[in-house]
Amino acid sequence: MSKLKRFTDSLPLLMALSSCLRHVCQNVGHPLRIKQVFSGLASDKVCGLTTKKNGHDKSWKTQHRKISSHLDPDLSWEESLSDMVTPLWRIGYEEQLKRKFVEQKNVLQKLASQLKELSKNQVEITQTPEELCCTLHPIVPSPIINGYRNKSTFSVNKGLDGDPKTVGYYLGRGRKRNIVCVRGHHLLNIPEKHKQVAQCYEEMIHQSPLNSCLMFYDGGHWREIIVRTNRESHTMAIITFHPQKLSQEELYVQKEAVKEYFTRGPGAECNLTSLYFQESSMTRCTHEQSPYQLLFGEPHIYEEILGLKFRISPDAFFQINTAGAEVLYRTVQELIQVEGNMVLFDICCGTGAIGLSVAHQVSRVFGIELVEQAINDAKWNASFNGISNCQFYSGKAEVILPQLLSSLEEERSLTAIVNPSRAGLRKKLSCSTGSSELQADQDTGLCFLQA
Repeated sequence: MSKLKRFTDSLPLLMALSSCLRHVCQNVGHPLRIKQVFSGLASDKVCGLTTKKNGHDKSWKTQHRKISSHLDPDLSWEESLSDMVTPLWRIGYEEQLKRKFVEQKNVLQKLASQLKELSKNQVEITQTPEELCCTLHPIVPSPIINGYRNKSTFSVNKGLDGDPKTVGYYLGRGRKRNIVCVRGHHLLNIPEKHKQVAQCYEEMIHQSPLNSCLMFYDGGHWREIIVRTNRESHTMAIITFHPQKLSQEELYVQKEAVKEYFTRGPGAECNLTSLYFQESSMTRCTHEQSPYQLLFGEPHIYEEILGLKFRISPDAFFQINTAGAEVLYRTVQELIQVEGNMVLFDICCGTGAIGLSVAHQVSRVFGIELVEQAINDAKWNASFNGISNCQFYSGKAEVILPQLLSSLEEERSLTAIVNPSRAGLRKKLSCSTGSSELQADQDTGLCFLQA
């Protein structure tokens, strides 16, 4: 029997489950049993929950975005930004978790009735005293509440005083051309080291004769800066720069100026471990599209989780809350019920952290990730930690996964961990093995599928 065993990471996945099951019920061909749910680690706990872009159910974060677009005149700009970035900042952490739990409970109650209608008796629902479609476990709290982010992105735009070289976060909407950039020095989820680097970057671009790039078609050059840190305070900074029509010689001058500022100038106080520079004429650009150029320092930073060492490249995914990630991975270890020669698929694996952390429990691990740099990191991580039963593949999951499944013995127990980016999975990801077919629709959470 095919089972959708357990899944986690709160509301986004729950909201996606309804549409996902519509496809599953049509294709499995026999009853599908839903057993348990546990509310995922609140790794972005003070930021509230997110949901699908076109969903009818609004999260706290979505509601605050709507409110903030009109900007309450009774609030300061800093309060408005806090409401946008960390909408639950006014209440204590325990109360935040209670609110999220109630919200998830309400979703499961709605799903219970929706599943009956969608499944036409193809889904076996485990009823609970509270009429949920399955058991809802308590939220697993994060051990760190404030300053927990190990990666922050700071934008450049016009500030409250009209200064076009303000470094911070956006308020307003681009379509209405009312965007203003507010410094994030007061935000609770951003570590002080990140704020320091952002401030130094602002001071640096103020010294530059080149303009900031507010709109691509308006010219300008200085764009965002990304800051990544580990628990040892090693710091990587990645500056994005629009080249416009600058020559290679002119670009070289700018890169040398950046290097000088952060090594011998005022920016040296940031004590950067790595400094990267990316020339990009696009909103987002991968290393393959436009290489990250190392101006000085180490090419990677490293982090240790559950006794394993992980290498992190500039654009590789790594859980934002490192201490929270440890709790998450321990929970995954507890949830996986090993059955003989279990094969684990870590879909959207990033640097391979989840798969590697449970590799000792299973027969084999296959990791799939679109970002090639992340796969290189994952392979290094496996080799460095002496883990030999993991293989990692770079490419689209919907292409690679069926190929891997077709090469496996049918009697093997298969489990998939799906942890995609906010964009979610492709519209459909079909996994066929033997007489079972499982389909995962778009979602933004971590889920477990077992065939």
